[in-house]
Amino acid sequence: MRVRLSVNGASHEHEIEPRLLLVHYLREVVGLTGTNVGCDTSSCGACTVLMDGESVKSCTVLAVQADGTEVTTIEGMARDGDMHPIQEAFREHHALQCGYCTPGMVMAAASLLEEHRDPTEAEVREGLEGNLCRCTGYHNIVKAVLAAGKARETA
Repeated sequence: MRVRLSVNGASHEHEIEPRLLLVHYLREVVGLTGTNVGCDTSSCGACTVLMDGESVKSCTVLAVQADGTEVTTIEGMARDGDMHPIQEAFREHHALQCGYCTPGMVMAAASLLEEHRDPTEAEVREGLEGNLCRCTGYHNIVKAVLAAGKARETA
């Protein structure tokens, strides 16, 4: 099947197998390896990307389902060499440990902050509950998302 989609603002069109998952399309066809494959069962959220602005676990989405959409991966967050404010908040608040979950956490946080401009701690914890940190670094991840939300409010 032929799919055409925008990934991080660039148009891509490829002939693919209908059963190809979006995460594998992004990594193996488009060549963007920032989206991690964690559990392959939608349990961990390491593969979270934005599809038309909504966070999705790309290991549960077929690439053909993304046909005609705009997909944003972790590589699409930084602009002109500057980290996205959420990435900067993760750095500032030491929300990185091994870093495996970080791309998915950042993408889930981006979707969450679009829905809740200044979320409470409970809303952040609930919003990220589908993303697992195998290092259990949740405290600083939540602090980083709260800080990114506050920064958006004052910007």
